[in-house]
Amino acid sequence: MKVADLITWFEHWANPSWQENWDNCGWQIEPGVLDQPARVLVCLTPTLAVMEEAIAHCSQGISVNLIFAHHPLIFSPLKSVQKGEPVSDLVRLAITHQIGVYSAHTNFDQVADGTADVLAQLLQLQASEPVTPTQNGLGYGRVGNLRPTQTLQELLNQIQAKLAPPDLIFSPTADLTQPIERVAVLGGSGASFIAAVAQTGAQAYLTSDCKFHQFQESRDRNLILIDAGHYATERPACAKLAKTFGNLGVEWVKLSDRDEDFRQFNRSTPSG
Repeated sequence: MKVADLITWFEHWANPSWQENWDNCGWQIEPGVLDQPARVLVCLTPTLAVMEEAIAHCSQGISVNLIFAHHPLIFSPLKSVQKGEPVSDLVRLAITHQIGVYSAHTNFDQVADGTADVLAQLLQLQASEPVTPTQNGLGYGRVGNLRPTQTLQELLNQIQAKLAPPDLIFSPTADLTQPIERVAVLGGSGASFIAAVAQTGAQAYLTSDCKFHQFQESRDRNLILIDAGHYATERPACAKLAKTFGNLGVEWVKLSDRDEDFRQFNRSTPSG
């Protein structure tokens, strides 16, 4: 399968025209690789570390020619390209080594097997549906039912086991034995959907990047907010996408080993 064929297939499934008006989905860098057999490194965020990983594969005989990322490399128009600036250096390396960079962001969030849908699958939510529908059964977030019902502690344990976040932040509760039957999920920054989630009847909402007063808002709406971190809630969809590409017959595809969480938690206990 050529790079052009892979992108055509993907855009039929998750059309870039569905992206939000602030977003920048699609080709970030296309250095003339469309007619080449696709050899793809899938990642959450296109960084210099991921580009260096792709180049390392090239030096080992695997001519990676496409970094397929969830997050866009370029959000705002570049005013200059100068050595020493991360995006500029990545652009230079991409062109020098003939490695394209393609991003699928808010269009990928909406589709089946996208960021939210994969979270719903991992938690085995039944009869899941979009929190905020957009078109033809697609939409942002998913809400569904736990069968059988779990306690809040069991749900937190399952999230920890499935996503392996460095830490879990959740709304204060006096009773971790509270039964949870209906759960909403949205990968990445989902705090702006709290009001919509509350309307679905969900008792708990798994997302990330939530602020102090958004936990307050959730409490006031009788909703248990669970923040597992941006990386942990979106990386699983990247892994699923890599498998999908492999099933399509892509010559070589791999999930990046150099994706970065950008956060580290200090778990040390004060002495004394």
